[in-house]
Amino acid sequence: MPKPPTQLAARIKDMIRVDHAGEYGAVQIYRGQRAVFQTLPHKERIAGLLQEMEEGEHKHLEAFDRLLRERDTRPTALAPIWNVAGFALGAGTALMGEKAAMACTSAVEAVIEQHYQEQVDELEGQGEDELRATFAEFREDELEHHDTAIAEGAEEAPGYGLLKRAITAGCHLAIKVCEKV
Repeated sequence: MPKPPTQLAARIKDMIRVDHAGEYGAVQIYRGQRAVFQTLPHKERIAGLLQEMEEGEHKHLEAFDRLLRERDTRPTALAPIWNVAGFALGAGTALMGEKAAMACTSAVEAVIEQHYQEQVDELEGQGEDELRATFAEFREDELEHHDTAIAEGAEEAPGYGLLKRAITAGCHLAIKVCEKV
């Protein structure tokens, strides 16, 4: 049964706020990783790969910037924290090595892919076909980044299981907090 219009509009604002924050954080993660790899000799390939993924996230961020305006939605008040935390997570995992940086990417993208799928499912039949299609498209991009990270050896990172669990938990917490703050 479709949600009443006002309830649906409020839920969509929550979705946009969270997704905007997530894409903002993702851009910062890639920037942190690139900041490390660009300073190291023989890391041009990985820095270039991260640049490509960052550009995809930046495209998503621009779309959410537009949606914030169009849907009269406030961004999260936690953007300054996500700025620092995202960059620190990216730089920190890059300092641990290429595989750890890819482990970070695979963990983040797995959560975000699942999150987008839940939103796509929720919007199905709600009359929000354009937004549902945007989320579905972005989900595919996140899957591509995840698969790239796995192909680049994410699962071979020292402490992969622990790193993945910690990053996954952090992402889930950030999603819940950004829905309201």
